[in-house]
Amino acid sequence: MRNQGPLVSGASVLIAVVQAGTLARAAEALGMSPSGVSRALARLEQRIGARLLARTTRTLSLTDEGRRFYERVAPHLAEIEDAALEAGGSADVVRGRLRVNVDPYFSRVLLSRHIAGFMARHPQLSLELIMRDAVGDLVADGFDLAVRFDAPPEGAFVARKLGHTRVLTVAAPSYLAASGRPARPEDIETRECIDFLNPTTGRAYAWEVRRGDEVLPLKVKGRLMTSDSGTLLGACLSGFGIAQVLALGCEDLLRDGHLVNLFPDWCDERFPLYAISPTRQHRPAKVRAFIAFIAEIVEPAFAEPPRTRAPRRGRAR
Repeated sequence: MRNQGPLVSGASVLIAVVQAGTLARAAEALGMSPSGVSRALARLEQRIGARLLARTTRTLSLTDEGRRFYERVAPHLAEIEDAALEAGGSADVVRGRLRVNVDPYFSRVLLSRHIAGFMARHPQLSLELIMRDAVGDLVADGFDLAVRFDAPPEGAFVARKLGHTRVLTVAAPSYLAASGRPARPEDIETRECIDFLNPTTGRAYAWEVRRGDEVLPLKVKGRLMTSDSGTLLGACLSGFGIAQVLALGCEDLLRDGHLVNLFPDWCDERFPLYAISPTRQHRPAKVRAFIAFIAEIVEPAFAEPPRTRAPRRGRAR
């Protein structure tokens, strides 16, 4: 039998490079020199007979052959590592480096306020939070996990729904003072509305309101479109027009009167949050711990206080 030690060693180097994103950072993590990492990758590619990484002066990316190799090998090497930890009695220790693709809005309004507690619980963990507008290719980008709003895209993912927040139709008092408050959801179809663009598709999210099982689609017309939630909220607060926003992060603005929930009877639409990981049977302790942490902080944040329903101003058609 041919000695497989160099093959396993080279595969470990490749995985470290993908997860680190650069040769220099992989070298630091492995305790090697960058030139040593390059030589190990070259030996692995020679052994396999295929180019695994596409290199430019600024970027590294997996080739198609490299992606297939990575997806087959990475879970097995992770299981070997876990088996070694289990044999040593430390399989459940949260340690190492965790790289997470995070929805920018979620990070800004909730995650950032709680991350210190998570890091204090796990002193042997190094955490890298990367803000992205889409899931992208978790494997090629070296992510262990993604935490994203909206349904996960089709592909080789394992997704766990962590909760959902309500979608509210809101406006600033200054806009309502100038244009009047719409009495029914259909009334906004002739108003100035701000469209929110899906960063992945570039298309505007469809407008609709829900009351229980009743769904009312709305055909709005807007001159302003944005894919950034902060810009959407800022434009709405400035009095430009009506927007549909997530309840998460707007609690203080609503309570203090900076925003008005236009249709409290029609705010049963939900926007889900998911933890998304590459398809694999193995989930290291660090990934399991982070998912549990996110589930812990979103539960009270997504809890819905009892709402006082607004008086009916006429049945929506």
